Amino acid sequence: MSTRSPAGGRGARRRRRATTARGAAPLENLSLRDQLHVDRLPWRLVHMGAGLTGFGLSLALLLRSGLGGAPWDVLHAALADRIGASVGTLSIAVSFVVLLAFIPLRQQVGIGTIANAIWVGVSIDFGMAVFPQAPNLPVAVVMLLAGVAVNGITAAMYIGAQLGPGARDGLMTGLSRVLDRPVGPIRIALEVAVLGTGWLLGGPIGVGTAVYALGLGPVIQLALPWVTIPVRTVGGRPVLRPGPSPAAPPRSRTGRWRWRRTR
Repeated sequence: MSTRSPAGGRGARRRRRATTARGAAPLENLSLRDQLHVDRLPWRLVHMGAGLTGFGLSLALLLRSGLGGAPWDVLHAALADRIGASVGTLSIAVSFVVLLAFIPLRQQVGIGTIANAIWVGVSIDFGMAVFPQAPNLPVAVVMLLAGVAVNGITAAMYIGAQLGPGARDGLMTGLSRVLDRPVGPIRIALEVAVLGTGWLLGGPIGVGTAVYALGLGPVIQLALPWVTIPVRTVGGRPVLRPGPSPAAPPRSRTGRWRWRRTR
């Protein structure tokens, strides 16, 4: 006579609900070849494009607020002043330099990596041409807060498309994976380090810079569960992930394993 565990199905469902409630779908480190064959590629491209555009425009909004740029843009602006180029041009150049860090981190260079390196710089220069300088302090504060919020959400959008992070976010996600730490604290550490370098070079630092450096990581961490597109299949094959180890069967009083037939 077969027996059946009445709690097995309910327990599995409870575990699945708990896993979903804890956070975002896992961020995969897909190769370029896998990205070209990942499920829902057209939607991922739209998701990524919207994220990159909003990311670059929000960086320009921060600069136009006059309260200080994002830490990376403090560095870009300082270098741009010394060379005589635009902030967007320096953003593109620095992106390709930072890509060298992908080698020791074994971070995959993907569609989003190259798109980020180029399109964010283009969007910054476009935003600088479109957005006016803040006329007064209240408007500047609104521009600052909106810039930080939009920047964090759109950064999570293009990371969540899972087509490869940009150079700077590749550092964040790569270190998060290698060190097994949340993305929030790692992002803060990176932003503070870059901020110090930009300040030494004479970049535009203000209160907005500090707000951005401290606030962006938590915004990304909060937004990722809502905007990440899970990877279900690659090339039509399901993506298998290691699950929990099965529980050992109960022992009988004689010390032998006792197996139950289930259906």
